[in-house]
Amino acid sequence: MIVCVPVTPDGQVDSSWGRAPRVAVAQVENGRITAWEEHPVAWDALHDVGTEGGHHARVATFLKEHGVEVVVAGHMGPPMVQMLGKMRILARLGARGDARTAVEAAGRLDG
Repeated sequence: MIVCVPVTPDGQVDSSWGRAPRVAVAQVENGRITAWEEHPVAWDALHDVGTEGGHHARVATFLKEHGVEVVVAGHMGPPMVQMLGKMRILARLGARGDARTAVEAAGRLDG
């Protein structure tokens, strides 16, 4: 499964999904990370550029391009949760602490 998580420079789950400056995309097999790649998405700087729909479209495009199936995050607003649901991407909210540990935990739930 492919999981996306907002990450801080020190490898923690970033507290914001829609305003994350950086995210990691991980391949998870049997609850273990087999690949991990970080991407500077600048959603923090781009969040208020254009319309809300434009920002959601930016996020959706990134998720589609990377084949994301699950998003692990601390929090996201109801419109973003709804968008992910329409894309058939699971949202695992309430994550905190080490990003890799949070991703592996989500992989065990869905794997």
